[in-house]
Amino acid sequence: MLAACTTVPKPLQGQFSAITPSDSVTNPQIGSLVRWGGKIIKTIPSHSQTCFEMISRQLGPSGRPDSDTGDTNSGRFIACRSGFYDPAIFSPGREVTFIGKIESYENKYIGEYDYKLPKVSADVIYLWPVIRHVEVVPIYPYGPWGPPGPWGWNYPRWWW
Repeated sequence: MLAACTTVPKPLQGQFSAITPSDSVTNPQIGSLVRWGGKIIKTIPSHSQTCFEMISRQLGPSGRPDSDTGDTNSGRFIACRSGFYDPAIFSPGREVTFIGKIESYENKYIGEYDYKLPKVSADVIYLWPVIRHVEVVPIYPYGPWGPPGPWGWNYPRWWW
């Protein structure tokens, strides 16, 4: 039997409201402490804070956004925190988990659709390392003399 355990990074541990961004738009819960994550759509730095426009993903057991959910998402949200966060590092597509309180709701046009986004005042921003997918290619199994046995490369050919 094979067993594995997943640990939640220390900054992401705690008890949080189970509400999703799309649920919070339907049933506003300003002041609720949430742990939301997903992929960055846009990073918007300003003079005093940086805001992140996010596409929400369900979080896995470690608190990391689950990229195995395909195209399903839990809506969009905006998370803001004081200070400067470099858009070159916090680039579109990177996975981030936030902990904070829902402070308000903001209307934003996506195309011509008027979208209501929950805005989180983030206490914790956890940028996940990029997962590198490595393709393992087996080494060539034969030495310089060819495959073993009487039919190796040195076996006399009938046409010679």
